[in-house]
Amino acid sequence: MFDVVIYSVLGAFYFIVVLSQMLVVILENRQPVKTVAWLMVLFFLPVVGLVIYFFFGRNRKREHFVSKACASQLARRSAVRFYQGGFPDLPADYRPLIKLFRRQSGAFPYSDNKLRIFTCGEEMLDNLLRDITRAQHHIHVEFYIIEDDCVGRMVRDALMAKVREGVSVRLIYDDVGCWNVKNRFFREMEKEGIQVGAFLPVRFPKLTSKVDFRNHRKIVVIDAIAGYVGGMNLAERYVYPGAKGPAWRDTHLRMMGNAVAGLQRAFLSDWYVATGQTITDQVYYPKEEECRRILAADDEPFVSRTALIQIVTSIPTTPWPDIMQGMVLAVLRAKKYCYLQSPYFMPTERMLFALQTAALAGVDIRLMIPERTDKRFLTWASRSFLQDVIRAGVRVYLYQGGFLHSKTLVCDDMLSSCGSTNIDFRSFERNFEVNAFIYDHEVALAMKKTFLDDQGHCRLLNLESWEKRPLGCRVAESSIRLLSPLL
Repeated sequence: MFDVVIYSVLGAFYFIVVLSQMLVVILENRQPVKTVAWLMVLFFLPVVGLVIYFFFGRNRKREHFVSKACASQLARRSAVRFYQGGFPDLPADYRPLIKLFRRQSGAFPYSDNKLRIFTCGEEMLDNLLRDITRAQHHIHVEFYIIEDDCVGRMVRDALMAKVREGVSVRLIYDDVGCWNVKNRFFREMEKEGIQVGAFLPVRFPKLTSKVDFRNHRKIVVIDAIAGYVGGMNLAERYVYPGAKGPAWRDTHLRMMGNAVAGLQRAFLSDWYVATGQTITDQVYYPKEEECRRILAADDEPFVSRTALIQIVTSIPTTPWPDIMQGMVLAVLRAKKYCYLQSPYFMPTERMLFALQTAALAGVDIRLMIPERTDKRFLTWASRSFLQDVIRAGVRVYLYQGGFLHSKTLVCDDMLSSCGSTNIDFRSFERNFEVNAFIYDHEVALAMKKTFLDDQGHCRLLNLESWEKRPLGCRVAESSIRLLSPLL
């Protein structure tokens, strides 16, 4: 009898806690789809749902953790030369997009940049190691994942060698992205003099709600001369095809010129979040005479030597999802075509509407995602959205040459983008992301060619056959879709 009373009291207490949290979710006035998703988790997953909500659902946006860092975006320092040199000539068709990024993200359009595109991880790594060995003043490295494998150790050893030469080295890793990496890997770097910062470390039970806000960026800045940004992390699977599981196909950029200032600003803002240290010395930003020397040199195979670039960041503490808004605007303003690649496809309502609207207006919209992702439930969630876009006329390609991890966009032979942002709720609204938006004909043609080459490794979906998928598949996909805003 006593046990029955205890269980009744605990049950009543749990019921009150769940109802109170459901009321909190409703009063937060989130997007309806998110509100419904969290209500379902709390109601249909006893105990487990409450634990999931405790870690991932509480909407403390945030101010408590990173508001000070976000207010310290270091825009003034990165813009000193920009203001001194005046505004560059902007392509008329993309002035609204450039203005959007300038107002929302503080992203300046930097002219006169050399740009190189990597679709081979080994080639990117070779160039990165070469640039590291050439460093004379500082090296800044930031990746979501840095594995303790042959690739991670190669970069680590190269960085430690430069520290011994007197070069200043700073490294940021995401605490959740590197959960499976033992602490001694990073302690070895610190012992050698590398300054290491863990981004929003999660330690139970304190600050567990930070687990939902992750730094997904991939940035390298060397001597304020060379910069890297894209989708590749430092791990074997990105570099050596088929090393562990299926081959990974990704895209990364190397740039030299004024736009490196944008990458530096993003890194130093994240360095403030990770360590509390504010670095504003102008020595960390490109110098005019050095940029002129770089642009005059003709010793490397760059796709473009005059690219206009904006380095656009998005963070979960601002009222506007900057990169998503830019992608929506780019799709809606496309006149002839817009091709997109993403490893996951769980679009927000606004992104889904933009793709459907552009396709219905006669624009050639093509979406390429992998046949299989690295996580089965994400494959199911992605597939649940495909029928929505195929019906509107979007041509959907499933990449079969391995796992497509590339995050790119190219429109009308002039605009292209590459970075860390997936077409999903997490990248758009809960991660720290960075993309380079490039306004350049040569770069756009190169990105377009890459997309069309990848099409040769894809199968094009047919609406009639897609609608005839087995009932079990459709039920699984639709069920997971209900939780897509939380994934």
